[in-house]
Amino acid sequence: MTAANSTPTVPGDDRLAELRQKNKQTFFSKLPIIKQLRVAVGWQKGMLITGLVLCAFFLLVAIFAPLIAPYGYAQIKDANGQAFPTQQAPSAEHIWGTTVGGFDVFSRTVWGARTAVIAIVIAVLCSIFIGVILGLVSGYFGGWVDRVLVVIADAVYSFPSLLLAILMAIMISGGQSSLWGGIFASGLSITVVYIPQYFRTIRAEVIRMKESAFIDSARVIGAPTWRILTKHLLKNSTRTLPVILTLNSSEAILTLAGLGFLGFGIEPTAAAEWGYDLNRSVSDVTAGIWWTAVFPGVAIVLIVLGITLVGESLNDLSDPRLRARKSAGEVIGSIEDTSVDPSTQKDAAEVVFTDRSAAAKAGEPAEGNATASKGDES
Repeated sequence: MTAANSTPTVPGDDRLAELRQKNKQTFFSKLPIIKQLRVAVGWQKGMLITGLVLCAFFLLVAIFAPLIAPYGYAQIKDANGQAFPTQQAPSAEHIWGTTVGGFDVFSRTVWGARTAVIAIVIAVLCSIFIGVILGLVSGYFGGWVDRVLVVIADAVYSFPSLLLAILMAIMISGGQSSLWGGIFASGLSITVVYIPQYFRTIRAEVIRMKESAFIDSARVIGAPTWRILTKHLLKNSTRTLPVILTLNSSEAILTLAGLGFLGFGIEPTAAAEWGYDLNRSVSDVTAGIWWTAVFPGVAIVLIVLGITLVGESLNDLSDPRLRARKSAGEVIGSIEDTSVDPSTQKDAAEVVFTDRSAAAKAGEPAEGNATASKGDES
């Protein structure tokens, strides 16, 4: 039995072992983003790399904001106590100019990246945690618990997202926004908007899988309910969450900017926020003062573009119907890697081509053509 199942090999031939070693995947190559980078080709790979570069850039800016920004987010005076000029054009002292309140535009834009990243992390983590738990419980147990949670989720989802975020921001912050209070208020207000999306996704997957054979087997062997929920259902129902996470992150940026633009976001003395800066620059644009609106607006566009490109690429790569195929050269290369001896195959191909060329000059059909002719005659 062992000899029948073993792979026949030639003594001294280690090419099969080398091929297995070459195709062996490491733990690093199985990570979510790295795995998609290995599979992606063509435009998909370009979109994914571009999105990752933009996201990594803003993440680094957010982390090293105190080192990058020359001034504080609410600083209106220099070290000598002299106030900054208002609405000053870009210069050596203020490379992106100043606002109507005397804030440095470059510093406000850099510090705004940190506010955006923190709000995204708070909103996404809280919404995923709450939405996944509620989806697991609702989909697995069903009954009146499922009906009540579905009605609540549908009621929350039926509200306009920005209006709901405004109401939650007012209820949480109470009109007063400190540094972390304003960030948490904005993040939690966005969290309420996105909980129903994760809830619906997880609930639908759990309902589909809870009657599967492997779940029935777990019940038969006496596995506790908590183990079934966490070990089996949770692991197999969260495959689409990275796609939803990236798309919701870009929407969270726009919601945060909308709150700030409408005056329900973070106060300027508490933290830098791009939406508030755009609100204060509306009157500047009509007066020809463009720098107070361009740079915060470009920052919003770039970070949303980066997150959206990553989300769309992950969505395409998760669907085999949308996944791009390898080029002909890559397919040929993979075949050559698994061939017995590529050099001998190349020599044999040259010999066949030479024989056919010589036969064509002599007016005789090649071996393959002669065989085809005999088959036609028969």
